[in-house]
Amino acid sequence: MASARSLIADDDFRCSICLSVFTKPVSIPCGHNFCFNCITKFWDSSNPKCKCPLCNEAFSSRPMLRVNTTIAELIEKFKKTIQEKSSATVEEEKAGEVLCSMCEGAKDPALRSCLVCVMSFCKTHLEPHQRIPTLKKHVLINPVEDLESRLCDKHDKPLDMFCIADQSCICEVCNSRNHKTCRTVTIEEAAKVLKKKLGMKKTQRDQMIEKRQQKIEEIENSLEASRTDSAMALSSTVSTVNDVVDYIKRSLVKFTEVINTKQGNIDTEAKGLLQELDREIVQIKQESTHLDAPTDKDPFRFLTNFCSLSISQPKVKDWAGVTLKCPPFPAQGASLRAKLMREISSLCDPDLKEKQQHAVDVTLDPDTAHPKLRLSADRKRVAHGDGIMKQRYFPESFEQLLAVLGKEGFRSGKFYYEVQVKDKTQWLLGVVNHSINRKGEIQLSPENGYWTISLTKGTEFTANTNPAVDLHLSGIPQKVGVFVDYKEGEVSFYNVDTQARIISFTGCTFTEQLFPVFGPGHNNGGENSAHMIITYVTHNA
Repeated sequence: MASARSLIADDDFRCSICLSVFTKPVSIPCGHNFCFNCITKFWDSSNPKCKCPLCNEAFSSRPMLRVNTTIAELIEKFKKTIQEKSSATVEEEKAGEVLCSMCEGAKDPALRSCLVCVMSFCKTHLEPHQRIPTLKKHVLINPVEDLESRLCDKHDKPLDMFCIADQSCICEVCNSRNHKTCRTVTIEEAAKVLKKKLGMKKTQRDQMIEKRQQKIEEIENSLEASRTDSAMALSSTVSTVNDVVDYIKRSLVKFTEVINTKQGNIDTEAKGLLQELDREIVQIKQESTHLDAPTDKDPFRFLTNFCSLSISQPKVKDWAGVTLKCPPFPAQGASLRAKLMREISSLCDPDLKEKQQHAVDVTLDPDTAHPKLRLSADRKRVAHGDGIMKQRYFPESFEQLLAVLGKEGFRSGKFYYEVQVKDKTQWLLGVVNHSINRKGEIQLSPENGYWTISLTKGTEFTANTNPAVDLHLSGIPQKVGVFVDYKEGEVSFYNVDTQARIISFTGCTFTEQLFPVFGPGHNNGGENSAHMIITYVTHNA
């Protein structure tokens, strides 16, 4: 078969069977020329009687075929001429536009490229392809360079088909031989479909980029709003604290004045009473000088001199009912200190770091867990499961309350631990007496040995007392710290991230061992499926 990678000068140099430039051109008795391989295969596949494919002249026997050297030499010369012309215009083609392969001298831009001729043609040289019937069958495409890359390596035919299954370009021979059962389309159709897919992919990518740009803008806006909010909160708090400090200082000055004035009045009153008493003492002494016992030891003379003496009572004040009025001064330092510290610690407790120094290692006790609770292998995580998790019941297990105790108990000193409650909508946390009731309905209160707080409905916080106390927090804690001072009777809860105190049970009387208690709450169809996690306490030494 003729090589489709050759260059063509005229339609006379083409085989009418393969429509390509002659390869080993031969002439048959009727005068027509064909490729040696083309006419041989044609006669091999036809009836025993040989004839010309063009004029249908029949031959009694198969003619002997010999290469027509004249035509072969003309073709070689023509190829060489075209190659020289192509080499001479390489620099022009590098300028970026496809030029006509047939123009001599200054080349015109190509209008179309032919995959059969493997050449590009301007409007003038394209005319034969629009006029000659044989050339009209050629495959014309938009002007492109490197046309040889668009021919089949195996069959030297234009790659004008696309196999959907193999996702590859094929020629008509490949299509008829190796892809009979495959779904094939034209290159143009395949390109159109692919462009559409790529367009959709690009649209998707553009949408993804747009969504991410929107998310970036959203995050940046949130960050800016957070910075503004934090600055306002800090400014407001600083201003408030300064106002409070100033008010306290002014109150201290005024309180000092009031106390000093009151004490001054008492001092003045006491001074007047003392002075009056001193005057009466002088008066009484003066009026009593004649009562001094005489030095005369003669009883007769003593009676003679003093028997007729008249002794009257001094005219002085009756002091029996007189007292210095000293009303008690208001001593509210301790209660004032407690109130101030309670309010300040609800904002941010500066003593939390010191309390974290008493961190202890806490693990979960599976023997106390409600049967539907899932405990991790390291005994640091707990969540509610849909089915029964435990295969056997223990006397220490909770029967109705979805809770589990810590393995470690404490009966003295101070201890602290932290629990992650992130992404949970329900939980219970605190400490309990060892002797608490774990069966049936339980009233959570300190009177029953429970010092706990809880979250319900995702936002409602409660201190479990009798009656319960609603807690109004500024944010949802992600991690809660629990501090216990056994001796002082204190159980305090902290938002670890903000270091703010949530609430404190104070004035408690502990008489037995205390155990941490953990209640993950019902999972509510996965809404509250997150684990409660006992975490490692990080603090500054």
